[in-house]
Amino acid sequence: MQAAVCTAYGPPEVLQVRDVPRPSPKQREILVKVHATSVTVSDTYGRDGFGFARWWQRFLVRLAFGYRRPRNPILGIVLAGAVEQVGKGVTRFRSGDRVYGLTGMRSGTYAQYMCVKETSAIAGSPSNLSDDHAAAIPYGGLIALYFLQRAGLGSGQRVLIYGASGAIGTAALQIAKIAGAHVTAVCGPTNLDLVKTLGADEAIDYTRENAPPPPPRGQFDLVFDAVGKRKTSAFKVACAAALTPGGKYASVDDRYPRLTAALLAQLTAWAEAGMLKPVIDRRYPLEQIAEAHRYVEQRHKKGNVIITIPL
Repeated sequence: MQAAVCTAYGPPEVLQVRDVPRPSPKQREILVKVHATSVTVSDTYGRDGFGFARWWQRFLVRLAFGYRRPRNPILGIVLAGAVEQVGKGVTRFRSGDRVYGLTGMRSGTYAQYMCVKETSAIAGSPSNLSDDHAAAIPYGGLIALYFLQRAGLGSGQRVLIYGASGAIGTAALQIAKIAGAHVTAVCGPTNLDLVKTLGADEAIDYTRENAPPPPPRGQFDLVFDAVGKRKTSAFKVACAAALTPGGKYASVDDRYPRLTAALLAQLTAWAEAGMLKPVIDRRYPLEQIAEAHRYVEQRHKKGNVIITIPL
C-alpha cells in the first residue's frame, strides 16, 4: 500500500510517499481502507519533533514517540473510510461499514490502510457526508466538545471563542450555538464572513480590536482559547478580566483531552441533522502531503485541510 512516511524529524520535506506493507487486524481491531484524512496542527508538531517546546520537554516527548524519528513513521490521526476487515472479537463494526474518527497517539492515517482498535474514538460516518467532508469533523469537533462540556457550556451563556476560524474554533462556534449560547468569535480580518456564516452573533478582528475586549464590554460566561500554545500572561489576565463572576476560561492547552466514541456519536447526530457543518479550506492528494503540511504550519487555515487517499 502507499503511505506518507516521516523519515526523520524536520521540515515538511521529510514526508515521503512510499510503498509499505499492508497491516492485518489483531484481536479487537478493524482494518480501515482510508479514503480521506486531515492535516492537523498536532500532525505538524509530531513531524518536526515538537520543535516549539523547551529542550527538556522535547527530550521527554521524543523518549515516548521516538528520539530521531517517530517510532510509527506513518503520521496522521484523522480517518474517514470503510472497514475492510475485522479482527477476532470485534462487535461494533462489520466489513463494509463506513467509519470515521480519531486514532490518537496510534497515528497511522496517512496511508491507504490502517488498523485501529474498535474501542477508539471511531464511529459510523454521518450518512449525509462524503468521506472528505466527514474527515473535517473529528479533530476539531471532538476537542471543542470535550473542553466546552468540561467548562459547563449552557443555554443563554455569553461565550467568546478565540481562534474561531480554525478546525477547533469553527467546531466550537457551531457547538456553542447548538447549545443556545450567544457567541462572539475572534479571528483575523479575512475570516470574519466565515464565522458569521457559521452563526457568530458578533465577530472581532483581533488585528484591529483587543481580544478579549476590555470590561464592561467583555463580560462573558465562558472564554475558550481554541488556539493554545503558550499564551502570554497579558492574554490570560485579559481573559480573566473578561469573565463574569463565576465565569470560566478554557484552553486547548489545559490538559490532554479524553476523546471518546460517545462524544463522536454526538457529533455524528448533529452532522446528520445539519446542525454541525464541516469546514474545509483546501484539499490535497496524498502525494502533496508536504505541501499540505507547509500550508497548515502558516497557522492561517480556515477549518480543515483534507488529504484524499488514492483507492
